Amino acid sequence: MSRAFIKNDVSNDSVLVPRRAPLPPGIPNYVTPRGISLLRSELADLEAERAQFYLNTEMDAAERDYQLVSLSQRNKELIGRIESAKVIEVKTQRPDRVSFGVTVTVRTISGANPKTERRLTIVGVDEANPSEGLVSFLSPIAKALIGNSVGDFISLHTVRGEELLEIIDISTEETET
Repeated sequence: MSRAFIKNDVSNDSVLVPRRAPLPPGIPNYVTPRGISLLRSELADLEAERAQFYLNTEMDAAERDYQLVSLSQRNKELIGRIESAKVIEVKTQRPDRVSFGVTVTVRTISGANPKTERRLTIVGVDEANPSEGLVSFLSPIAKALIGNSVGDFISLHTVRGEELLEIIDISTEETET
């Protein structure tokens, strides 16, 4: 029987370690101050989790070793992300142009949901969470918006078809999302 169909209480759903999405070659690892703080917090949590595995004498040795190798791989990737991070202070960005770290409000002029407004903050790849309005600077919408100003119209190709967006506000205030 495939191991996928065997219940393994020890695994705690961490058998498969999802890799961090790699940055494309030559692309800097831009992060906001909030983003670097989140990465450092994640590293601290991961190191605490790894310490618990060393202390767990009830776990099967082979399973513990497997989990420790998995945690070490995640730890190494995370340290690499932190070391390569280029922190961009939002306050240093031009307030009249969409750029990394700013929050931009757009109104849909035509497309799937006309007249709707969305607030998007352009962040690093590890901080991105589209459901919270945090979009990666590498995402199609961020690429379309970057460099534009209030009053500019942006055409965006989506799976639902073409959307025409108008930039109605740009903010360089740090968000607490």
